Amino acid sequence: MTKPRSRRVPRVLVLADRRPDGLDEVAAHADLVCVPEARLAAELPAADALLVWEFGTEALPAAWPGGGGGPRWVHTASAGVDRLMFPALRDSDTLVTNSRGVFEQPIAEWVAGQVIALAKDFAGTYERQRGRVWQHRVTERVADTYAVVLGGGPIGRAVVRTLRALGLRVDLVGRSRRDGDPEVGTVHAFGEFGELLARADWVVCAAPLTAETEDLFDAAAFARMKRGARFVNVGRGPMVVEKDLLAALEHGRLAGAALDVFRQEPLPADSPLWDAPNLLVSPHMSADTVSWLDDLAAVFADNFARWRTGRPLRNVVDKKLGYVPVAAAEPSAPTAPEEGA
Repeated sequence: MTKPRSRRVPRVLVLADRRPDGLDEVAAHADLVCVPEARLAAELPAADALLVWEFGTEALPAAWPGGGGGPRWVHTASAGVDRLMFPALRDSDTLVTNSRGVFEQPIAEWVAGQVIALAKDFAGTYERQRGRVWQHRVTERVADTYAVVLGGGPIGRAVVRTLRALGLRVDLVGRSRRDGDPEVGTVHAFGEFGELLARADWVVCAAPLTAETEDLFDAAAFARMKRGARFVNVGRGPMVVEKDLLAALEHGRLAGAALDVFRQEPLPADSPLWDAPNLLVSPHMSADTVSWLDDLAAVFADNFARWRTGRPLRNVVDKKLGYVPVAAAEPSAPTAPEEGA
């Protein structure tokens, strides 16, 4: 009987100051090394795989090895991959995967919470409570209002399901039109967004940051929205021209907004957004629940088990599109390196 071919232990880097919990099974089958940003460039050439645990890092483009070297697989502990789409990685043969599956429902719940809070004026109630003011008011119903959700991926779909459960009428906008979608019915094409925008009571941005979506929500977009509409962003900060959003709030074009993402994070203390009328500033926490770090580690550990045994990886990013397509076929996974490779 032929003896199975021996394999060397793969070297897996974790971009983090300390090893995350939940990676014991990975460590049992890999040379698992945590590296801070300062050591990343020195360690990357010899790495077989990279876990970008500090997903807000800006260090990867400068540290990426030249000449076609570097890890054959990069996984990020985030849903968005815009920070990984620098030319050297995008144009390489390296597979990129994300942490799809962890964030969808928590973000959808956060969006639903903001819709209810804005409609019921919770902020006004808390403010009056602090001033010991008893002032009866009427608020709005959310049932039968109309929402448009931009982003046809799993986060946008979870938002649609959750808002529909509250009685809202909801349309979903993706990259291209799909009729008869088994989950949401019709997915509208990106080209239809402007028409839907003009009718919406609620506009929810849950799309990835791409060349098409950067600066999408500008003065023209806010002017197209119906007066008194509300805007919620759980996508990426650069999709919104913040000075234009501020003007729309100050002039009463929008009745309110909730932002979980910003162009600069943390939001500077001198940003005028802190004092914008009817705006909730959330510190990029809509997806972060008490178990989220364990859940992120579990996604990577599962993909690592697939990777080292040559099975297809989950959540493979289409690097040309900049996200994981909803109906994409899973490509073959790279296998762990063989002895002497």
